[in-house]
Amino acid sequence: LLEWWVALLSGENAEAFLGTQGYIWDTQSDMGLALLGAICSLLVLSKVHDKQLKQPKNDL
Repeated sequence: LLEWWVALLSGENAEAFLGTQGYIWDTQSDMGLALLGAICSLLVLSKVHDKQLKQPKNDL
């Protein structure tokens, strides 16, 4: 998000700023992969999470 905000604030230099890593869509692909990872984590771990929530708590 920081890269996107800097690109917006810099105006004309947005392409130059985002292109510093050699790939202008780097920020968008990073965010897309983060979203994909979050969705996969929810799908894979949701049953484990639900099972843990149903376990009785041990009072210490």
